[in-house]
Amino acid sequence: MTRWFALALVLLAGCASYEGRGLVPGQSTAAEVEALMGPVTERRAGADGETVLWFSRQPYGRASYAARIGADGKLKLLEQRLIPENLVFLERGKTNDETVHEIFGPPYKINQFPRMQREIWTYWMPATEEWKVLFVQFSPDHVLREYYYMDDPELPRLPAGRFRR
Repeated sequence: MTRWFALALVLLAGCASYEGRGLVPGQSTAAEVEALMGPVTERRAGADGETVLWFSRQPYGRASYAARIGADGKLKLLEQRLIPENLVFLERGKTNDETVHEIFGPPYKINQFPRMQREIWTYWMPATEEWKVLFVQFSPDHVLREYYYMDDPELPRLPAGRFRR
């Protein structure tokens, strides 16, 4: 019985750290962030000596956390970037792939469509009323040409008024 209780506590602690609960900007170190959030999906250099650590939970977690670590090795900010509010930063014909990456993080999947001359990045977005997916299309010059934010086409539809999470 004691072993099952200990296992339940470990699993519960793992769930609690999923979103970075317990991390304190200005106090938590990069090592503490990694220990709590799990394996880093990607490390990128940021402005002013910062490092951005990406923790992608895609496709099933449908989240991508950016942890900004200052030059002093301390957490500056931890935020979930796969949110519909960030769609306002996407401008057809203007935004490039580097900017999309800075906004949403590493995509879940990248597909090449040579005949269309398109590269399509896929992000599995969190649920609003239905699970969503974001497809971002880039031309060979790395400029955003189209994007589609839509109901997840891989999930079956529920009858009207039913919410899925």
